[in-house]
Amino acid sequence: MLGPRTNSAVRRLFPAFVAVYILVFASVDVLVDRPDSPSGVHFAVEILFLLLGGALAIFAWFEWRRDHQSLERIEKALEDQREEYQRWRRQAQTLLNGLGHEIDLQMVRWKLTRAQREVALLLIKGYSHKHIAQVLGKDERTVRQHGGAVYKKSGLAGRAELAAFFLKDLLLPSESDDSLSQ
Repeated sequence: MLGPRTNSAVRRLFPAFVAVYILVFASVDVLVDRPDSPSGVHFAVEILFLLLGGALAIFAWFEWRRDHQSLERIEKALEDQREEYQRWRRQAQTLLNGLGHEIDLQMVRWKLTRAQREVALLLIKGYSHKHIAQVLGKDERTVRQHGGAVYKKSGLAGRAELAAFFLKDLLLPSESDDSLSQ
């Protein structure tokens, strides 16, 4: 089975194949018949087929060329988009790594144990206690105890304050946010 791009190319080139077919067979017919006088209706029809076939071939070639150039422009634009995305992704990954490091440093400052830090990160991500227990392979009651210890050691009231502590400055501040912080 042909791929979509190959199938599309065949469809675009089909008129050219038809035109070449017409040109070849009309030319052969004219040569085989070799009319004594070029004024016959049969000869005129054959010349008409030659002209139509030639015109169709030229038209098909120009259309194919235009489509080919358009496809090249689209492929270049797509490649440029991919490169831009990869640059953005590398930059974002660097920033996220830095954010992750800073979050970990803050949790160390709060004197959280490794288990409490794992639970805290999953709470920040919005996981439920039940889901955290499944992910970490712990009892849900243990996860709740670790969560309580995180809130106590950090001085925060709960999951929302924990997430806000690390994430509130990730968005660009609006004018109303500036007035709230004064």
